[in-house]
This record gives sequence, structure tokens and C-alpha cells, in this order.
Amino acid sequence: MRFDSAAVEGPYLRDILAQPQALAETVAGLSAAPALPRFSGVDRVILTGMGASFHALHPLAIRLAAHGYCAAAYETSELIHYYAGALSPRTLVIAVSQSGRSVEIVRLLDTAPQGMRIIGVTNTPDSPLATRADHTVMTRAGAEYSVSTKTFVTILLALEWLGAALCGGDRRAAENTLCEAAPAAAQYLAGWETKVASLAALFDGVRALFVTGRGSSLAAAGTGGLILKESAHFHAEGMTCSAFRHGPFEMSGPGAYLLAFAGDAETAPLNENLVRDVRAAGGKAALIGPQSDVDAFRIPETAPAVRPVLEMLPLQLTSLAIAALAGHAPGQFQLLTKVTTIE
Repeated sequence: MRFDSAAVEGPYLRDILAQPQALAETVAGLSAAPALPRFSGVDRVILTGMGASFHALHPLAIRLAAHGYCAAAYETSELIHYYAGALSPRTLVIAVSQSGRSVEIVRLLDTAPQGMRIIGVTNTPDSPLATRADHTVMTRAGAEYSVSTKTFVTILLALEWLGAALCGGDRRAAENTLCEAAPAAAQYLAGWETKVASLAALFDGVRALFVTGRGSSLAAAGTGGLILKESAHFHAEGMTCSAFRHGPFEMSGPGAYLLAFAGDAETAPLNENLVRDVRAAGGKAALIGPQSDVDAFRIPETAPAVRPVLEMLPLQLTSLAIAALAGHAPGQFQLLTKVTTIE
């Protein structure tokens, strides 16, 4: 097919292309933010959010566990209905919500045990989460049209900053590392039209997409599967690379496409093997990473702390390409609203 860039023009594309500025402004805001207070007497850390806000918590959960914290992540709806027993005055909750006012977050705030401490991470300063949390970490993504783009990548930076604070890292060193995000994102997005055109050709005829990764890459894998459904109305699933081998591998063939993040050095060979094995089985597959053999999936080399931000960008462009193939206005909700207020 011949790709027409006019098919993807609109507010969703503008949000995607505005991400480098949002990243730079968020880092500047974090650098000027007050130090995190000490939370003494904490025996567990609960990380919670919904949708992309939940998926963004993967890198922080890994970091906290490696540092010796008793940490667990739950979707907020599951937390308030089924895991409320994990909440006590000795629990520190890290709650993430770009709007700060989704129905689940508000119910968590309303039902929290007395004495429980909450760190809120949000893009909305006057929201219930921002005003009622014991400490608030703000992102500066600005207004966002629909599907999470700017808010997701800026939340990733805020959580990396928060992880450094909780784990006793050097704050200034962490902020200097996060400064890599904006120019690296701008570098990748500079050729967006050519990339989206090539992705439209790549996914023409594909009926199902699997987005896979390990470790911190699960932030982009989970959110990638989500936004492809939201923004392109296309069936896509985010999962671990190992989960794909436990069953979905059977779907390998011309109608399905596997994307695997190269990810951390220690597991990159496993993810590269998965791509090779799917191709050997007659399926379609590609690696997303600095060494990808597909230009649109080749992201700039950055520090590991910044990599989850860069991993998300090819999936955003993929959503544009697939929406164009389907004749769907990308990022346009038909049945949902930006903020979920009904559970």
C-alpha cells in the first residue's frame, strides 16, 4: 500500500511528537522538587495504578526488590477489592495516575487505613491524588489528547527519580542520567514519517500482534499492547517473552507478528533467540533495540534507566501505522473517555 501521512495527522500525533519537550520539562521539574521525606516504620511497599500507569511501575518494582524492599505491585481495582489486607499503617503506597482522579485511585484514598502513607505520582496538580497524598511527585507532560503518550514516558522518568531517592541513590547523578531522555527521543522521532510508512508496509495483512519483553521492558510491552487496542482498535497483547513460548508461540505464522525488546544485557540473548525461533518457524518477528535489523525498531543507545522511555516510541509509531491501514483516526476514543470514572 501507499502510505499517506495525512491519514495520521491530528492531536494524537502531536502528543507523540511533543514528548521530547515533555520529558525535558519533567526532568527540570524533578530537579527543582523538594527532597523525598523519610518514611520510617514501613514494612512493605505497595505499587499501584491502572492501565499504562500500572505498567510503568515495572522498573521501580524491580529496583525496590533488588534493594531489599518487600515490594508488590497490584492494579488499584484489585488492591481495593481483594488485597486490602496488605494495607496497614506500616505500608507505603506508591500510587500512579496521570489524572489523579480515576475512580479506583479515589476509592483507595477514601478507604486507606489511618496512618498509611501514600506517595502520589501524577500529572494533575489539583487532583485528589496530588492534594491528598503525603508526598506528591509531579510530571509535567502538559495536556494530553487521549491515549497515554506524554504522560506515560514522563511517569517513567518520575518513577526512576523516585527509585533513586528511595534506594539512597545520588539524586543529581540520577537527574543527569534522565537528561538523556529528551534528546534521544527527539533523535528517534525526527524521521517519524519514513518510519510510519515502513511500519505500514510491515504490518499490512497482520491480524495479531504480540509485544514481549523481560524485566524493565515489561513497562513498554504492557503499555504497547494497551495503546494498540486503544488507539488503533487492533488486537495486540503485551506479555513476557517466556510467556509467549508457553503457548502463544503456536500462533506464529504470516498473520501474526512478534515484537521482542532486546532489553537488559543479561537476558538480551534469550529475547534475540525468540525472534530467530519465530522466524525459523515461518512467522514474522523483529527485535526492538539499538541493534534491531528493522530501522523503525532501532532505538538510540541510552543508559538502562532511560531505555524504557525509548522502547515505547516504536510502539506509538506502530499504532499510527496500523490505524492508517484500518482507516481509523489514530488515538480517537469511540466508547471510552480519557479518565475512567466508572468501575
